Amino acid sequence: MKKPVLLDGAVGTSLWEMAEANGVEKVPVWRYNLEHPEFVRALCERYVDAGAQIILANTFGANGPSVRRASEYKAAEVVAAGVRIAKEALAGTGRKVALSAGPLTQLVEPWGDMSEKEAQAIYEEQIGAGVDAGADLILLQTFIDLHLMEIATQVAVRYGLPVFCAMTFEKVGKTMFGNSVQDVIDALTPLGIDAIGMNCSLGPDLALPVIREFAEKTDLPLLFKPNAGKPILAPDGSTVTDYDAETFVREVEPALDFVDYVGGCCGTNPEYIRLLGQRIARKG
Repeated sequence: MKKPVLLDGAVGTSLWEMAEANGVEKVPVWRYNLEHPEFVRALCERYVDAGAQIILANTFGANGPSVRRASEYKAAEVVAAGVRIAKEALAGTGRKVALSAGPLTQLVEPWGDMSEKEAQAIYEEQIGAGVDAGADLILLQTFIDLHLMEIATQVAVRYGLPVFCAMTFEKVGKTMFGNSVQDVIDALTPLGIDAIGMNCSLGPDLALPVIREFAEKTDLPLLFKPNAGKPILAPDGSTVTDYDAETFVREVEPALDFVDYVGGCCGTNPEYIRLLGQRIARKG
């Protein structure tokens, strides 16, 4: 039986934990590529040690408008630094670096004021910088707007690297914009992507029916990166997750029979990925 490729876990929440532990201000995590690259490198190395075969560069929200709004940096330098740090951390391991790109904070027409052309230019800057820096593949993730995902995908596939697309779903089985699994498959498959699936928002229990529906409706390789449940506010003001690592892995396990790429999203960390890798190794 084919075993799924192990992905990494959360980048953003993990980097904020590291910042807090070191008395460093919590800022948009892409800033750490230039301000605290030691955090970013250490997290990459921990995911490698945990067994992840594909590591996300710390580039998810590093698009032009977001970078300009929260820093004096240029998006291209932030993205290039994120990919470079990951490549250096993975040197000699045979693991791959995925350029990570997510949705924009502005909505695209007809729901918002941003034009398709403007959105396209933003993704060209972000993705182009990551590819030039040596990314091995592109992961477009956490999108709720299928139209925006189409725009980003059309940009990504031009670079000739593998392109993975992961939408974020609500527990009703549709995105916040009302897109169904079938809508996502119908829109993205013709664009020539290499994997499709879901990440974020839901814990593995609520996410399983969604990824099963993908399995029933497409032959494309499937990607599954659920959250460690819904974040819960603790009495001391910190946040904890519904799922500890053991529970997370137990709930993800049914998907290991049919997904091709599996990891974790918000709330997961290298320990979750290590245990998930052990569970994969014991299969078949």
